[in-house]
Parts: sequence; C-alpha cells; structure tokens
Amino acid sequence: MPLPPQNTTVKLQDAAVAHRHHLGDGVSHRTAGSLKHEPPLAGTMAVYTVTDGAETFTCNAYLVTGERTTLVDAGAYAGVVDAIRDHVDELDRVVLTHQHGDHVAELAAVLDAFDAELYAYGEHPRRDHALADEDTVTVGDHDCTVVYTPGHADDHVSLVSETALFSGDVVVHDDGAFDDGSFGRTDAPDQSRERLIESIRNLLDRLPASVGAMYAGHGSVFEGDVRAVVERALERAERREPKYPAE
Repeated sequence: MPLPPQNTTVKLQDAAVAHRHHLGDGVSHRTAGSLKHEPPLAGTMAVYTVTDGAETFTCNAYLVTGERTTLVDAGAYAGVVDAIRDHVDELDRVVLTHQHGDHVAELAAVLDAFDAELYAYGEHPRRDHALADEDTVTVGDHDCTVVYTPGHADDHVSLVSETALFSGDVVVHDDGAFDDGSFGRTDAPDQSRERLIESIRNLLDRLPASVGAMYAGHGSVFEGDVRAVVERALERAERREPKYPAE
C-alpha cells in the first residue's frame, strides 16, 4: 500500500465523526456542565476518536471526558474542533505524544477554540507544561504516567494509566505492515530503530497488568491483552528488518 509522507500537514474533509469506546475502571465521571451527549456510566473511561471519518492522512486524536477533559494529540483533521464540540463545550488540556505534522497540524485551531493548556515533552511556543519521564498527568478522570519513548520521534512520550495505554506511534495494533502488534517507522534520518526497541522494552517494564485498552496514533483501538500486542511489536522491531520495503 502507498505510504503517506511523515511530518506532513494535510487538508481534510469538513464532516466531523466521532467514535466512543468504553473501558471499565471503577471511577465515576462528571455528568454535568460541559458534556453535550449523555455521560458515560460510572466505572467507564469515555474516549472519543474525534478524527474518525477523515479522508486524508492524520493521526488518531482522542478526546477523554472527565474532571480534566483532555485531547490526546490534535491530529490533522480540519473538522476536529467541530468533532470535539459534538461532545463537550470545554476542553481543559491537550497532551501531545509527539510533534509530527499528522499529530499537530490542527493544534493551533484547537488551542484557539477552547483556550486549552498544552502539555508536551518537546519545546513548543504555546506549551504551558513541559512533560518529563515519570511525570503524572490527569487525562479525564485518570492519572497517567508519562513514559519517554523516543525512536520514532525524539520528543515521543506514551501515557500509561492502570487501565489504558496511549501509545502514540511507538506501538500500534495494526497498520499497513503488521496486524496484532506493530511499531513506529524509523527510516527517517532523525529516527532510530535501536532507540525505538529500547523504548518498547521500557514501556513493557512499566505497563501494569491491568491495562486492557490501547489507543494508538494510527490503526484501530484495541481492547484485550495489550501486553501481548506490545510484546509482538517488540519481537518484530527486534528483527531489525525494514518495516516497509522502501526503508
């Protein structure tokens, strides 16, 4: 399959489509105020993929509702602001996994629309909070540990809670190369397969056994044995073979 270029800003369709995923976690969620749609049941994590329906290349951007309504990555979907507004009136923060173009092309539009605070590992002129390895950041109603995971990008981080993994591009469930466990591209000059391998190993070391959902930067949301998916991604990365024939 043809591969989209990396670090590219794109123009997407205007229609806003969002999917909703639930993950039990034993935490009650806010039920009033900013939620336009019906609130999730107590004990679930409500995550909306607000870039679904995009016809051109973008990452997955995830809206997590709760006490600290959070967007994980802004994506490159021109309709993302409207998609967010389909679910909430207010957005507290945007957390970036990294700053490749498909993850940040619509960042300024989101920050301007909602006056949200920006959390990022790498420097950014609009960054309010610098992330570092082992920091804790609240996403929705859930405390997530920041895990520094370079290799695909020097500023890449993943977010790990007791029940969910936001893996960015370091590990994905499915893409054009592999299903059931794939890893980020490392064919650009500023990328490193060796650093990526070390990052996946580190992520495995710090992944709670209770994690049952993975929200990756590309591909589908996965619910099930997340550790097994990450282990398969590591095994494939450790072969040190080109992920795509063009690498």
